[in-house]
Amino acid sequence: MNLNLEQKLQINRRQLFGRTSTGIGTLALASLLNPDLFARNERQRNAIGGLEDLPHFTPKAKRVIYLFQSGGPSQLDLYDYKPKLQKRFGEEVPKSVYPDERKTTMSSGQDKFATAPSLFKFHPRGNCGTYLSEVLPNLGDVADEICVVRSMYTEAINHDPAITLFQTGAQIPGRPSIGAWMSYGLGSENGNLPAFVAMSSNGSGKGGQPLYDRLWGSGFLPAQYQGVKFRNQGDPVLDISNPKGVDNETRRRMLDVVRELNQLKHAESRDPAIEARIAQYELAYRMQTSVPDLVDISSEPEHTFKMYGNDAKKPGSYAYNCLIARKLAESGVRFIQLFHRGWDQHGNLPKQLRAQARDTDQASAALIRDLKQRGMLDETLIVWGGEFGRTVYSQGGLTKENYGRDHHPSCMSIWLAGGGIKGGLSYGETDDYSVNAVVDRVHVHDLQATILHLMGIDHERLTYKYQGRHFRLTDVHGNVVQPILA
Repeated sequence: MNLNLEQKLQINRRQLFGRTSTGIGTLALASLLNPDLFARNERQRNAIGGLEDLPHFTPKAKRVIYLFQSGGPSQLDLYDYKPKLQKRFGEEVPKSVYPDERKTTMSSGQDKFATAPSLFKFHPRGNCGTYLSEVLPNLGDVADEICVVRSMYTEAINHDPAITLFQTGAQIPGRPSIGAWMSYGLGSENGNLPAFVAMSSNGSGKGGQPLYDRLWGSGFLPAQYQGVKFRNQGDPVLDISNPKGVDNETRRRMLDVVRELNQLKHAESRDPAIEARIAQYELAYRMQTSVPDLVDISSEPEHTFKMYGNDAKKPGSYAYNCLIARKLAESGVRFIQLFHRGWDQHGNLPKQLRAQARDTDQASAALIRDLKQRGMLDETLIVWGGEFGRTVYSQGGLTKENYGRDHHPSCMSIWLAGGGIKGGLSYGETDDYSVNAVVDRVHVHDLQATILHLMGIDHERLTYKYQGRHFRLTDVHGNVVQPILA
């Protein structure tokens, strides 16, 4: 009986093909000429992704390179110039400025909360005259290209919720990362590479905070939109190379069989995770040919390494990751994120901060120069920043040569460059103690809304329905920071 039913289905299928062969042929030809004609409705995807209604307007940037500095870089020692604090060295920070309830348990038990001015000298740099710390000489050379935002603030005071807020728009884990939202909305310009790539590096400073896969994860979005992590050693992606004794033809046959089995299972269950798995297997196969060449830097000229620094030859270093980020940008990857650890200076800050700056300053500036000389800076948005700032008072003992700083969410500094950003600008102000952002305050959600805006996305319209609610990266908050846009 089952056999007869199958035979009837096969006969009906033959009849369908026989009667509609001309139409199917036309459709096949159209799909070859323009695959995007077959983009599916209601937020389903074509071959390289992208929602049908995005971008919402003409974007100023085609891609984002987010240089995330994990640990909380000290705004007072890098960007927020406070010369008047030198006269207050060692004085108790007034409780009217920094009340006890805003201190963490790591320093709240101290007997004294002594004002700790920065040990470093600041100088006006570029034609714009932006004041930058002496530990950022290379960034100072490109000061006219960057916009320093000194009035960022957040609510989270501990690392994990603070990083999670910057990456996902919420302090509680479980939501999609900003790169996953970008991948979901815009897709990739290159079907052989993921739309979102994440890399990490360890700094010379102590206090490296753990980095979890969920920071570049897809949350409740389908799994294919999560970031692909490039590893620091060995193959950049696990299993990117064929096992011993397996050639590409064998791998292709295996994937074809697995795809057929997955398609049968999907027809039975309609589980969207199966579709995601099929898409990821196919992307992984295409990446086998594209990724090894992409991370091969042997053909880079020597002047490139001179620009980025010798560390650019060391896989897993920040400089190397910056160079790979440029290559990914050239290859059509939509969102590239570098996580650099080691900015958590609770003690011995001057020594550790100098080391962190040596890790990052030259390569960050080189990335700007490299993109500019290739004509790519205007269409590439670069973001540099951590999860919060640091306290004006010293954590632990204070001397003229040494001090530490605790976590501080009420003000912090970041910078942006390229991709529609007004270069040579200092935006926002903090109070005299660098405790509160007081002029042109910029919240985390404002930064996220601005990044999406520069990519042609209205942050209020990029949503995903989950558990009966339409979620978005900026939750119900966020305003585009218009004054920093070119």
